[in-house]
Amino acid sequence: MENWITGFMEQFGYFGVFLLICLENVFPPIPSEVILTFGGFMTTTTNLTVLGVIFAATIGSVFGAVILYALGRWLDVEKIERIVDKWGYLLRVKKEDVEKADHWFQKYGYWTVFFCRMVPLLRSLISIPAGMAHMNFPLFLFFTTAGTIIWNSILVTLGAKLGESWEKIVEYMDIYSNIVYMLIAIAIIAVIIYFIRRSKTQK
Repeated sequence: MENWITGFMEQFGYFGVFLLICLENVFPPIPSEVILTFGGFMTTTTNLTVLGVIFAATIGSVFGAVILYALGRWLDVEKIERIVDKWGYLLRVKKEDVEKADHWFQKYGYWTVFFCRMVPLLRSLISIPAGMAHMNFPLFLFFTTAGTIIWNSILVTLGAKLGESWEKIVEYMDIYSNIVYMLIAIAIIAVIIYFIRRSKTQK
């Protein structure tokens, strides 16, 4: 995939950066760190500029985030509650749990969106619960854009600084991503254990 990504960017320049980052937001398995750091490297060998790559990547990222936000709006909390009412017993999840999660997101959602934009995998998926919670759209755009600019600026600048050694950044980012995935897995297991224990105490 990495060779295809770099080849696509070499062929299409800024538009390639925009399109790939947009796809990365909708399909998280596409690695943004490869797109951004290679984009930074390309500023040392082509007429692309650091600011131009950051701008193209940010527009693509926000566009992808809006697509997932719209998906979340379509799903909405009521649809999820109906699903939980029907199938929640399999995971020992109740409608009240969905309501609590929705209230929590309403209270802390904006900062969650901001910080998650700098966390692999979550940077894409966080747009869905934001849409489900009907987060104020202009504020969603603001916090999404702010977090995205920071993430994009760091990786594009590092790619430009390291030049031909840009792949070293990807190696370190892989370690960062693996740690994040491990923490997410632990969190999911912890939540499942919590619901199982709670259901036992309520019997």
